Amino acid sequence: MLNTWAVMPTCLPLVVRRCHTCGCDRFRAAGKFRVNAHHKLIDAWLLVLCTGCGETAKLSVLERTHVRSVRPELLDRLHDNDLGLTAELLQDPLVRRRNRIALDWHGAWRLDTGGSDHLGREAIDVTVRFAARIPVRPVRLIAEGCGLSRAEVERLIEEGKLVSAVRLGGRLTGDFTFTLKR
Repeated sequence: MLNTWAVMPTCLPLVVRRCHTCGCDRFRAAGKFRVNAHHKLIDAWLLVLCTGCGETAKLSVLERTHVRSVRPELLDRLHDNDLGLTAELLQDPLVRRRNRIALDWHGAWRLDTGGSDHLGREAIDVTVRFAARIPVRPVRLIAEGCGLSRAEVERLIEEGKLVSAVRLGGRLTGDFTFTLKR
Protein backbone atom coordinates (compact mmCIF):
# COMPACT_ATOMS: atom_id res chain seq x y z
CA MET A 1 0.00 0.00 0.00
CA LEU A 2 1.34 3.42 -1.01
CA ASN A 3 1.32 6.15 1.63
CA THR A 4 1.57 9.82 0.76
CA TRP A 5 3.34 12.26 3.05
CA ALA A 6 3.32 16.01 2.54
CA VAL A 7 5.90 18.63 3.46
CA MET A 8 3.83 21.75 4.07
CA PRO A 9 4.94 25.31 4.82
CA THR A 10 3.49 26.68 8.08
CA CYS A 11 4.60 30.28 7.58
CA LEU A 12 6.81 32.38 5.34
CA PRO A 13 10.52 31.59 5.57
CA LEU A 14 13.03 34.14 6.83
CA VAL A 15 15.12 35.97 4.24
CA VAL A 16 18.88 35.56 4.67
CA ARG A 17 20.49 38.90 3.89
CA ARG A 18 22.82 41.19 5.84
CA CYS A 19 21.26 44.27 7.44
CA HIS A 20 23.23 47.45 6.70
CA THR A 21 22.12 49.03 9.98
CA CYS A 22 22.75 46.39 12.67
CA GLY A 23 24.58 43.56 10.86
CA CYS A 24 21.86 40.97 11.56
CA ASP A 25 21.44 38.41 8.77
CA ARG A 26 17.71 37.57 8.95
CA PHE A 27 14.71 39.48 7.61
CA ARG A 28 11.00 38.76 8.00
CA ALA A 29 8.75 39.24 4.98
CA ALA A 30 6.17 41.86 5.90
CA GLY A 31 3.79 40.88 3.10
CA LYS A 32 3.78 44.48 1.91
CA PHE A 33 4.78 45.87 -1.47
CA ARG A 34 5.84 49.29 -2.65
CA VAL A 35 4.94 50.24 -6.20
CA ASN A 36 6.32 53.34 -7.88
CA ALA A 37 5.46 54.52 -11.40
CA HIS A 38 7.59 56.84 -13.53
CA HIS A 39 5.39 57.85 -16.47
CA LYS A 40 5.29 54.62 -18.52
CA LEU A 41 7.77 52.69 -16.36
CA ILE A 42 7.04 50.91 -13.09
CA ASP A 43 9.12 49.62 -10.18
CA ALA A 44 7.87 47.24 -7.47
CA TRP A 45 9.56 46.02 -4.30
CA LEU A 46 8.74 43.47 -1.63
CA LEU A 47 9.37 45.00 1.81
CA VAL A 48 11.19 42.91 4.42
CA LEU A 49 11.92 43.83 8.05
CA CYS A 50 15.19 43.11 9.90
CA THR A 51 14.63 40.73 12.82
CA GLY A 52 17.32 42.56 14.81
CA CYS A 53 16.50 46.25 14.48
CA GLY A 54 13.26 46.38 12.46
CA GLU A 55 14.86 48.31 9.58
CA THR A 56 12.99 47.96 6.27
CA ALA A 57 14.78 46.65 3.19
CA LYS A 58 13.42 46.38 -0.35
CA LEU A 59 13.64 43.30 -2.55
CA SER A 60 13.29 44.22 -6.20
CA VAL A 61 10.35 42.57 -7.99
CA LEU A 62 10.01 44.80 -11.07
CA GLU A 63 12.68 47.24 -12.28
CA ARG A 64 11.90 49.94 -14.84
CA THR A 65 9.33 47.72 -16.50
CA HIS A 66 6.95 49.13 -19.08
CA VAL A 67 3.49 49.36 -17.47
CA ARG A 68 1.73 47.74 -20.43
CA SER A 69 3.91 44.62 -20.13
CA VAL A 70 2.78 43.94 -16.53
CA ARG A 71 -0.29 41.72 -16.23
CA PRO A 72 -3.23 43.62 -14.63
CA GLU A 73 -3.78 40.72 -12.18
CA LEU A 74 -0.18 41.03 -10.95
CA LEU A 75 -0.58 44.78 -10.52
CA ASP A 76 -3.78 44.25 -8.52
CA ARG A 77 -2.05 41.70 -6.27
CA LEU A 78 0.85 44.09 -5.70
CA HIS A 79 -1.51 46.93 -4.75
CA ASP A 80 -3.54 44.61 -2.46
CA ASN A 81 -0.39 43.38 -0.63
CA ASP A 82 -1.33 39.77 -1.46
CA LEU A 83 0.35 37.38 1.01
CA GLY A 84 0.16 34.55 -1.55
CA LEU A 85 2.15 36.67 -4.00
CA THR A 86 4.74 37.25 -1.27
CA ALA A 87 5.16 33.47 -0.86
CA GLU A 88 5.39 32.99 -4.65
CA LEU A 89 8.00 35.72 -5.08
CA LEU A 90 10.17 34.49 -2.21
CA GLN A 91 10.38 31.09 -3.91
CA ASP A 92 11.02 32.54 -7.37
CA PRO A 93 14.67 31.76 -8.28
CA LEU A 94 14.94 34.92 -10.43
CA VAL A 95 13.87 37.19 -7.57
CA ARG A 96 16.23 35.42 -5.16
CA ARG A 97 19.17 35.66 -7.56
CA ARG A 98 18.48 39.31 -8.50
CA ASN A 99 18.38 40.32 -4.82
CA ARG A 100 21.18 37.95 -3.71
CA ILE A 101 19.11 36.36 -0.96
CA ALA A 102 18.55 32.88 0.41
CA LEU A 103 15.67 31.49 2.46
CA ASP A 104 15.83 30.10 6.00
CA TRP A 105 13.08 27.46 6.36
CA HIS A 106 13.98 26.54 9.96
CA GLY A 107 10.69 26.10 11.85
CA ALA A 108 8.59 27.17 8.85
CA TRP A 109 7.39 23.74 7.68
CA ARG A 110 5.79 20.54 8.97
CA LEU A 111 5.50 16.92 7.84
CA ASP A 112 1.99 15.55 7.43
CA THR A 113 2.06 11.72 7.37
CA GLY A 114 -1.70 11.21 7.42
CA GLY A 115 -1.65 9.21 10.65
CA SER A 116 0.45 6.54 12.32
CA ASP A 117 -1.14 3.38 10.86
CA HIS A 118 2.00 2.71 8.77
CA LEU A 119 4.33 2.37 11.78
CA GLY A 120 3.59 -1.30 12.54
CA ARG A 121 3.89 -2.66 9.00
CA GLU A 122 6.76 -4.82 7.79
CA ALA A 123 7.16 -2.88 4.53
CA ILE A 124 5.87 0.53 3.49
CA ASP A 125 6.03 2.44 0.24
CA VAL A 126 5.89 6.20 0.72
CA THR A 127 5.63 9.09 -1.71
CA VAL A 128 6.76 12.39 -0.23
CA ARG A 129 5.21 15.49 -1.84
CA PHE A 130 6.51 19.02 -1.34
CA ALA A 131 3.95 21.83 -1.34
CA ALA A 132 6.79 24.33 -1.70
CA ARG A 133 10.49 24.15 -2.59
CA ILE A 134 11.64 23.54 0.99
CA PRO A 135 15.18 22.10 1.26
CA VAL A 136 14.99 19.18 3.70
CA ARG A 137 17.16 16.11 4.24
CA PRO A 138 15.19 12.94 3.35
CA VAL A 139 16.82 11.13 6.28
CA ARG A 140 15.23 13.69 8.63
CA LEU A 141 11.80 13.29 7.01
CA ILE A 142 11.95 9.50 7.18
CA ALA A 143 13.13 9.54 10.80
CA GLU A 144 10.37 11.96 11.81
CA GLY A 145 7.65 10.18 9.82
CA CYS A 146 8.54 6.66 11.00
CA GLY A 147 9.40 7.54 14.59
CA LEU A 148 13.05 6.50 14.22
CA SER A 149 16.34 8.18 15.04
CA ARG A 150 18.45 9.52 12.20
CA ALA A 151 21.18 7.01 13.08
CA GLU A 152 18.65 4.18 12.74
CA VAL A 153 17.58 5.50 9.32
CA GLU A 154 21.24 5.67 8.22
CA ARG A 155 21.73 2.07 9.40
CA LEU A 156 18.65 0.94 7.41
CA ILE A 157 20.06 2.62 4.30
CA GLU A 158 23.42 0.86 4.73
CA GLU A 159 21.70 -2.52 5.24
CA GLY A 160 19.63 -2.01 2.07
CA LYS A 161 16.31 -2.06 3.94
CA LEU A 162 15.57 1.54 2.98
CA VAL A 163 15.77 2.19 -0.76
CA SER A 164 14.91 5.08 -3.01
CA ALA A 165 15.57 6.19 -6.58
CA VAL A 166 17.03 9.47 -5.25
CA ARG A 167 20.11 9.99 -3.11
CA LEU A 168 18.94 10.15 0.50
CA GLY A 169 22.13 11.75 1.83
CA GLY A 170 21.72 15.38 0.73
CA ARG A 171 18.92 17.91 0.72
CA LEU A 172 15.92 17.65 -1.58
CA THR A 173 13.29 20.20 -2.58
CA GLY A 174 11.21 17.96 -4.83
CA ASP A 175 8.99 14.90 -4.58
CA PHE A 176 10.51 11.45 -4.04
CA THR A 177 9.49 7.92 -3.08
CA PHE A 178 11.10 5.33 -0.83
CA THR A 179 10.50 1.79 0.38
CA LEU A 180 11.21 0.70 3.95
CA LYS A 181 11.46 -2.99 4.88
CA ARG A 182 11.90 -3.92 8.52
